[in-house]
Amino acid sequence: MALRRALHFVFKVGDRSKTATFYRDVLGMKILRHEEFEEGCKATCNGPYDGKWSKTMVGFGPEDDHFVAELTYNYGVGEYRLGNDFLGLTLQSSQAVSNAKRLGWPLTEVGEALYLVEAPGGYRFYLVDKEQPHNDPVQKVCLAVSDLQKSTHYWSSLLGMKVMERNEEKKTVLMGFTDTQLPDLEALMTKENYKILTPLVSLDTPGKATVEVVILADPDGHEICFVGDEAFRQLSQMDPSGNALLDKAMAEDKSDEWFAKHNKQKASA
Repeated sequence: MALRRALHFVFKVGDRSKTATFYRDVLGMKILRHEEFEEGCKATCNGPYDGKWSKTMVGFGPEDDHFVAELTYNYGVGEYRLGNDFLGLTLQSSQAVSNAKRLGWPLTEVGEALYLVEAPGGYRFYLVDKEQPHNDPVQKVCLAVSDLQKSTHYWSSLLGMKVMERNEEKKTVLMGFTDTQLPDLEALMTKENYKILTPLVSLDTPGKATVEVVILADPDGHEICFVGDEAFRQLSQMDPSGNALLDKAMAEDKSDEWFAKHNKQKASA
């Protein structure tokens, strides 16, 4: 049985050009793969849209052993309203801090050797100003919940995460994944009467592996997508042409010209 782990966090983005600059030039991530789709995903991977969209995976290393960001871009959608659920992603990289300072990207010191920087659209990233480790520098993702006890039960007892740290004063819980098979997970959620947004379904990617996914919603409506291990390992192989494919798509999109003309910045949420 494969060990379950957190793979991605999805960000819907409007301005692909500024977003690419942030992840590549400020954070120092690599474009791992880029895919263009002519119609909406049947598992609503791109949200409630049915038009052309793209998916770009960015991270510090291969998806096999790194937590990465999935950047979803819907053509024709320039702005998303930022919610209050995502509180921030923390990573350790003094190089990212230096990059932000060199590029003049707004940077706020919020603690000892800790800086806050925002991606286009307002997504928050916390940079630990220490040498970037050889393994994955991404340390944690923070989500807001309305009932900590209920959410902890859901994520630990039902999803199988392990409680690694609990802080009663700050009302926070830090958790990491263990393992469970997808059909068993779906059956458990059905039994416990929790919402299943997308029952077990197979998703095709042209020229690549077909993966099985189940998409759930936690008590606060956070979407959690679980994917089968074996096919995902095939699908998630790093594509050397990913960087060029993204640049080509952005050049052909010409959305930068529209936003420059209208003096408007795209946002994401």
